[in-house]
Amino acid sequence: MATETLTLGKALNIGLRKALENDPKVVIMGEDVGKLGGVFRITDGLQKDFGDQRVIDTPLAESGIIGTAVGLAIRGYRPVCEIQFDGFVYPAYDQIVSQVAKMHYRSRGKLNIPMVIRIPFGGGIGAVEHHSESPEAYFAHTAGLKVVSCASPQDAYVMIQQAIASDDPIVFLEPKRRYWEKGQVDLDAPLSEAYPLHASRVARAGTDATLLAYGPMVRTCLDAATAAAEDGRNLEVIDLRTLSPLDLGVVYESVRRTGRAVVVHEAPSNVGLGAEIAARITEECFYSLESPVLRVAGFDTPYPAARVEEEYLPDLDRVLDAVDRTFGW
Repeated sequence: MATETLTLGKALNIGLRKALENDPKVVIMGEDVGKLGGVFRITDGLQKDFGDQRVIDTPLAESGIIGTAVGLAIRGYRPVCEIQFDGFVYPAYDQIVSQVAKMHYRSRGKLNIPMVIRIPFGGGIGAVEHHSESPEAYFAHTAGLKVVSCASPQDAYVMIQQAIASDDPIVFLEPKRRYWEKGQVDLDAPLSEAYPLHASRVARAGTDATLLAYGPMVRTCLDAATAAAEDGRNLEVIDLRTLSPLDLGVVYESVRRTGRAVVVHEAPSNVGLGAEIAARITEECFYSLESPVLRVAGFDTPYPAARVEEEYLPDLDRVLDAVDRTFGW
């Protein structure tokens, strides 16, 4: 078993390499993904090894990148598009919601759009405007798209390969502030035996309250659970992993045991994923709840300047404060 300690970014790189090796129809395209290897070096070395016909440096035109990929997907290719930063995806939004999401339905199932749109998302890296967005709700709200987010190197390695192998269009959200965090990765694990792509799972077992998160906030919630244990509270942490479709069976089972739930995400709280998750928990677990489902999220403002972003982002203290409030009812 080839288990290695890798950063999340390197795990993505190796996962992309495996996909390119396993299927000659896989192509990677985006701004600076080739010779430079991407601004975060996620595609480092891939153009050198697979050529510029399969790892393609595109013009600075997000709508053109996605539109071209739609045509490639219709003709049997599996394009993997990199949107360089989250805030750059909006010029491609029309193509994504009007073409990518609707082509299968529009063709009455005759056409598949097997493409992946990789988006580094979230804040915490001290970046300038348009480089720290959390646009997941826009895409999760759009019928015809699937949306997933990895939170660990192992999931990054497996999930990117599963997404590329899928016949559905998938928005693949990568927590950019976690690119450099390390973890154990089993490089020999066959995809056929891997944990399903569209499934949530327990990241830390607990009994007193349930923390729900995805992407960059999973680590924050795990740290909060470790801190809470010092005060005698045993918090369960669930990594949602899939945002559309949501997989909430494991969430309901957890909340029925703990009676308390806190949803955590970087995106603003107003009409965010947390609102939908809270509503569904309330519908399914009403008689098990000991308190309202609470949300810890970014504030309802544009993402702030880098020097004050730590005041905006949910952190350990805000998560633990929400947990305390669930015990106040």
